[in-house]
Amino acid sequence: MARLSASAGDAASDPAPAAAMPDPVTLADVRAAHARIAGAVVRTPTLYSRTLSQLTGADIWLKFENHQFTAAYKERGALNKLSLLSAAERARGVIAASAGNHAQGLAYNGARLGVPVTIVMPRPTPIVKIQLTESHGAEVILHGERFDDAQDHAYALAEARGLTFVHPFDDPAIIAGQGTVALEMLEDAPAIDTLCIPIGGGGLIAGCATAARALNPAIDIVGVQAELYPSMYARLHGVSLPCEGDTLAEGIAVREPGRITARVVERLVRDILLVAERDLERAVALLLQIEKTVVEGAGAAGLAALLAHPERFAGRTVGLVLCGGNIDTRLLANVLLRDLARSGRLARLRIRLQDRPGALYNVARVFEQQQVNIVEVSHQRIFTTLPAKGLITEIECETRDAAHLDRLVEALLTQGYEVTRAELA
Repeated sequence: MARLSASAGDAASDPAPAAAMPDPVTLADVRAAHARIAGAVVRTPTLYSRTLSQLTGADIWLKFENHQFTAAYKERGALNKLSLLSAAERARGVIAASAGNHAQGLAYNGARLGVPVTIVMPRPTPIVKIQLTESHGAEVILHGERFDDAQDHAYALAEARGLTFVHPFDDPAIIAGQGTVALEMLEDAPAIDTLCIPIGGGGLIAGCATAARALNPAIDIVGVQAELYPSMYARLHGVSLPCEGDTLAEGIAVREPGRITARVVERLVRDILLVAERDLERAVALLLQIEKTVVEGAGAAGLAALLAHPERFAGRTVGLVLCGGNIDTRLLANVLLRDLARSGRLARLRIRLQDRPGALYNVARVFEQQQVNIVEVSHQRIFTTLPAKGLITEIECETRDAAHLDRLVEALLTQGYEVTRAELA
């Protein structure tokens, strides 16, 4: 299990920061941010999940930040930052590099406040994200192939045009705004003794940890990162780990965490857990099936950590932040179908048949006898190592559960068929 833990000698409240290094954000900053954004940002509900609690062995409270207008918590920090700008800075406008929720949160609130917003995105950014950002009145500039290229160009444009650069996470005003999530959670569910929060650049967990630990020094703060992007984990361990790959949690796929946020995380966060793609997929599917709520991969990271490391949270009262709900519908469909396959409710069986009349009919009778629905059938006669009179048929089918699938396979084997299952990684 990948984890960053406090040493055995640490006190429950963790060491205080050195006097020469004042806290970049305080509880007072978070409370002030909450007052500024009140009424303009949705005060999303914090609700108890009985079913997820039974499933994980912990009492789980969910903060539905996917209910924000732009479907992500990023609105909080963006609005707080914009509200702190001077009149001259507002008139000149702001700029950011982002291809995700930060872009939309900044664009939406900039339009509300009359602040011109420019967003620089890498050229490969999906057109839907460009259109969503432009729909809020922002100017979108495409530059470079990677995020780093877009960010460097945004810095250059900020200097050339006199714009204020709004960092997605490494800014005290942004951190304070994100910390309002924890204020609301602990007000709505004061019994929470553990917060499990996704980490990308660290803005959300830094703000939430600041607020939560000030309100309750004994509260346990746990960060979660995708195994493919363990940037904060690696930084705090002082090791070099690869950060690359196609993760479902692209919202927290950050190669370089913030310097400010890393300071806060190092002081206040007890563990950082890494979760596999399979756990992220299962968490997204469970939240839709059980809570009837759509979340993106990053938004499901907290639940993924409980699924992957149940012993870490057993008996605890855990607050999870569903930090965003912006997931491509086709990707969501793939996740749900893969979850059905892993649970045995959807399967693809490869069955060897003789190429003669009635062969497919006979095998279909076994499916009928076992009350299994056939979804799709395909034959392969040419590209196979079987004799010319043999064939492979692939049958995609729906079953009630894994035990039902096992009974079907056993029935086929009993009838003399050679059967193999197509497995997911």
